[in-house]
Amino acid sequence: MIDPMTFLLASVIIFAGALTQSLIGFGLAVVASPLLYIVDPALVPVPVIVMGFSISLLNLLRDRGQLEFHGLQYALIGRVPGGFLGAGLLLFAPQAVLGLIIAGIVFLAILLSIYRIQAPVNKISLFIAGIVSGIFGNIAAIGGPPLAILLAGKDPAKFRAALSAFFVFSSLIALAILFSLGLVEIAQLQISIMLLPAVVLGYKVAGKWVHTIDKDITRKLTFILCGTSASILALKSIWVLVS
Repeated sequence: MIDPMTFLLASVIIFAGALTQSLIGFGLAVVASPLLYIVDPALVPVPVIVMGFSISLLNLLRDRGQLEFHGLQYALIGRVPGGFLGAGLLLFAPQAVLGLIIAGIVFLAILLSIYRIQAPVNKISLFIAGIVSGIFGNIAAIGGPPLAILLAGKDPAKFRAALSAFFVFSSLIALAILFSLGLVEIAQLQISIMLLPAVVLGYKVAGKWVHTIDKDITRKLTFILCGTSASILALKSIWVLVS
């Protein structure tokens, strides 16, 4: 199972990720995955995907009145081939290499979010975003940035609702793919259940701030935290590879 100190650290990290995602629409995995991989590699990706599903479901129930699902089915279709590609890397890549991949995904997500690369929102762009999301999601549970960048022009409430709906279904797709390849263990699901209170607490705290907090400040703090954790993970993985 999980020792008390690891559980405490994981709970704090998941709380911070759930708080971030509830405030800006995505971010649980971007915040949590690199830090959890440092704490215990077994916590990525399955428990993070389960946590992502949980916080997305809570946020969707809160923002359901703002939901516009038009076109998101094409992104969900793209999650399937992308998910199998990502799961294939999980099967064959060494742990240190996966650490570097996760760090790289986080750095890429930060850069894309900062520069806010814009693309037309249509069937093709949604499908491509779904493929990239599937690859990132099944390696590191970080499937949000590709779609978040594509939908960045939406009203904040509609943005959060659309991403939440996508994450609910895409998390189920990711878990189904990982399960079909034998990459889901009972112990991982048990740990996920133990970490659920941290998700709920992050959601509850965010509920008090979601309509008042400065989203730009939140985004900047998230980038700093993610960049720091990804740097630590990258250095740790490089040390393992060269030692």
